[in-house]
Amino acid sequence: MRNLVATLRDLDSALLPILGARWGVDLRLMESPAMITALSKAMLDPERAARVWDALNDDQRGRLQLLLSSGGKMPTAKFELLSGKIRKMGAGAIEREKPHERPTSIAEALYYRGLIAETFEQGESGLRPVIYVPEDLARVLPLHKTSYSNLEDDGEIIKDVDNDKPVVTPLKNVPDMRQADTSIVDDMTTLLAYLQLHGAGVEGDTLTQADREALAPYLLTQGDTRLAFLLGIGLSADLIEIQSGRAFPKRAEARRWLSERRAEQLKILAQTWRASTIYRDLWHVQGLYPESSEAGGMASYNPADARQAILHLLADIVPRQAWWSLEEFIVAAKDENADFQRSDYDSWYIRNDDDEYLRGFESWEAVEGALLEFYITGPMHWLGLTDLGQDTARLTAYGRAFVGSGAWPSPNEQEEKVVVQPDGTLLVSRKVSRIDRFQASRFTTWGAISGDKYIYKLDNAGIQQAAKQNIEASHIVSFITRALDNAALPPNIARLLEKGVVRPPVTQTVTIEQVMVLRTTAPETMDFILDTPALRRYMGARLGPMAAIVRADEWGALREALAERGIAAEMAE
Repeated sequence: MRNLVATLRDLDSALLPILGARWGVDLRLMESPAMITALSKAMLDPERAARVWDALNDDQRGRLQLLLSSGGKMPTAKFELLSGKIRKMGAGAIEREKPHERPTSIAEALYYRGLIAETFEQGESGLRPVIYVPEDLARVLPLHKTSYSNLEDDGEIIKDVDNDKPVVTPLKNVPDMRQADTSIVDDMTTLLAYLQLHGAGVEGDTLTQADREALAPYLLTQGDTRLAFLLGIGLSADLIEIQSGRAFPKRAEARRWLSERRAEQLKILAQTWRASTIYRDLWHVQGLYPESSEAGGMASYNPADARQAILHLLADIVPRQAWWSLEEFIVAAKDENADFQRSDYDSWYIRNDDDEYLRGFESWEAVEGALLEFYITGPMHWLGLTDLGQDTARLTAYGRAFVGSGAWPSPNEQEEKVVVQPDGTLLVSRKVSRIDRFQASRFTTWGAISGDKYIYKLDNAGIQQAAKQNIEASHIVSFITRALDNAALPPNIARLLEKGVVRPPVTQTVTIEQVMVLRTTAPETMDFILDTPALRRYMGARLGPMAAIVRADEWGALREALAERGIAAEMAE
């Protein structure tokens, strides 16, 4: 986002003396450039920032934290819906109305302290106004005062103060505690790697049974419901696309996500779930069977609106650090905002395990109550936002930031390197960057997970698999050499990679198959075909800038797939 100096330059000059008074800077007799220099220096002083922060009330701090936890910016319409409108005034109006002394909204109180500002950014439908916190100012605000201070290395547990008066009673001595983790990041990486190598069939909102069974041994946390969540969030985050009923990674978007730090990757997934309309939580609650008919009120179902309402409720009524009862939270949610999902309890078609339709407000516990429990014990736990106990839960550091009670944690991440053993076995821990594990998985044979390490074997099958993806031996050599800190390759690996192929033993046989050659009129067309998963799967080795092999039995399917993308394919005579 924009920095403080750029922000101050865009403000009406009548606002600068107001900010000077707020931040203890005498701007009298100064010209505008000098005012901006003096004011920015003062506002970026941590001690002054702490004093201004302390002068905010709880609601004002909470909204500022919510904005910071959303990446430091939010569409103006959304922020004003949550925090009220901002009256922007010139010198005369400021003198009459005194908005800095008598703000009419939370947003206005923050604006006339210089803590937020408005700009425009390019959205899907054109320019849109956004409210933001200047990025350098955000770094000096003392968020730890009302947030967390003892974050562990993996960012999963913190200790801070509780709400003064939580509606839900804090608990002690919770049995069967299960701390949240960030394994969703690792399993998303595995899913993307699997889709890169094989693609996967999609049935409804999950993968086909064959692909679920093939993928399951390589996931840290197994379960069809969680895998459906991974697929739904991957689609919502634009990491995955579906073409002709099969799922593939979106190459550029997946690479960007894989290259991020773990905390940022988790944040992207969590924010995606918050806003997703592709993933429909209600359809994954055990024992509920919603019908997707356009008839009745089900057509108005918006999963993002329901989640947002409950996240606000979590921010308001549960203790920050302490454990709390799931049952008590559900009862409190019913009292505070029973209609968080729907107000018409008769027109939604939802059946239970007994094939009975759940109608009327008397079905609230069976539908809304079950959904609330699913939020806490399913997506929020998978995303590292809630620890769980026996019928209890607790917000983690990430969870508190997610509901607007602090900035998103950014723990130190000590990245490890891939361990290369002489026999070609690669040991890849969870602390290896996800982009490196993704790359390693493309030219190796996958082995079992051992503790926190993934095991891959560089062998003949892996290299042949790499060749199908146009990964050359030189690329593999570079990857292994980097992992070895530029040391010489172990002899076994060097022999394996010699000339980029593996010499088959004399006991093996060879086959001859009929192939066809696809020729394009421009190198860019061939690049597009080989970069598109739905087209690439029909292709063999590339023969040059504008030619590649196609198996004869795949020609018809490839021609149809090309036609869907506006590329005419003709058989040469």
